[in-house]
Amino acid sequence: MILKDKKVLVFGTGKSGIAAARLLQKVGAPVILYDENKEKEADSLKDKLVSDKNAEIYLGEFPDDMLNQIDLMILSPGIAVDHPFVMAVKRRNIPVWGEIELAYRFSKGRIIAVTGTNGKTTTTSLIGEIMKAWYKEVFVCGNIGNPYSDIALETTNDSVTVIEVSSFQLETVHEFRPDVSVILNITPDHLNRHYTMENYIRLKKDIAKNQDMGSLSILNYEDEHTRRIGTELNARVMYFSSERVLDDGIYLDGDDIFYKKDKNTIHICNVNELRILGKHNYENVMASVGAGIAMGIPIEVIYKAVISFKAVEHRIEYVDTIDGVSYYNDSKGTNPDASIKAVLAMKAPTILIGGGYDKGLAFDEWVKCFPGRVKLLVLMGQTREIIAETAKKYGFTNIVMVNDLKEAVRVSAKRAANGDAVLLSPACASWDMFDSYEQRGRMFKEYVRELRNS
Repeated sequence: MILKDKKVLVFGTGKSGIAAARLLQKVGAPVILYDENKEKEADSLKDKLVSDKNAEIYLGEFPDDMLNQIDLMILSPGIAVDHPFVMAVKRRNIPVWGEIELAYRFSKGRIIAVTGTNGKTTTTSLIGEIMKAWYKEVFVCGNIGNPYSDIALETTNDSVTVIEVSSFQLETVHEFRPDVSVILNITPDHLNRHYTMENYIRLKKDIAKNQDMGSLSILNYEDEHTRRIGTELNARVMYFSSERVLDDGIYLDGDDIFYKKDKNTIHICNVNELRILGKHNYENVMASVGAGIAMGIPIEVIYKAVISFKAVEHRIEYVDTIDGVSYYNDSKGTNPDASIKAVLAMKAPTILIGGGYDKGLAFDEWVKCFPGRVKLLVLMGQTREIIAETAKKYGFTNIVMVNDLKEAVRVSAKRAANGDAVLLSPACASWDMFDSYEQRGRMFKEYVRELRNS
């Protein structure tokens, strides 16, 4: 679809929506920006656009007769595809794209796209560093925090774009086709939005739905869902494994990561050289190495990038050590599986701060990893009672309830002994008490700094 002079409705005014509107303006498409929240300020939204020419803004109710003028709708990832307004648009046979799809239509060069329930941001960041070590033009974008639409027109035939893609964004892709796709793992998450595990798995698989034998999909052999997906794709497949030696692929053997292809085995690195903790991060490294190999980057260049890479903010991020107690910020642990990985990465008796927004997930497997690792569970937020009941069901009763994160940090500090770790890894989203997991993580670090200064 040629979008010049086409009237495009952008539904949602967050980062992705604004970026989509800006891109549309740059390519000559009149934009209608719409948000259900009538409390937002139209003038401040206009200030974020390229121009207030060829731009209309509607807040609250959207005029029904205006839909007759719409050629296309761009849907922000925070809005569900079965939202009543979206369904009304679809009934009029108006195409609905996501911001990722829109940006893809205008981008050039090669694309690496990363998804998975956990590890996306770390892996996307590491792949970006590997690419930057070899290629001159590299863009890192998507769900990682800067929208694809903001950089799409800057890409060239020589550029490499690394994109973090969430399941929300994959709901609205049509022609999107990366040269390399990565699916790290698939465990229950966002079921309040996607309803069934089967639907969630299908969405993750859709990152590779348009790939063919000229492209590659990198998959986790130890995840039953991604292993099965590998048998269903049209793309070439490269597996990685943290549990076994592979005849073809990337694997962890003891403390060493190897790449094996056509009976040739290449040593990549020893995990003790890495600056990121835990087996889940070794998996992220293996997936990233696979992307580097797929893009033709020499092993020695990949090695240097991998061993110099530090943990991303909010993902088992070391904050400080105060009175012999180490504090770690894992605010990005927004589901039980992510938090399990953080707990397993701790090497000291751990006081765990958990709880938050209720996404309808079960906490049983999370609680089962506590014995011998978690000495105290400090709970806050919407899910604190649910988590407490689950913990008690498995015999874990050393629990403290708190009203907010500041209290959680103070209680943890008082109960911690020299040599302990305090880990914020909530196993829940942040939206009951914070605007985002980033805000939650930043506040945790601020409260730890207050401990230092008190």
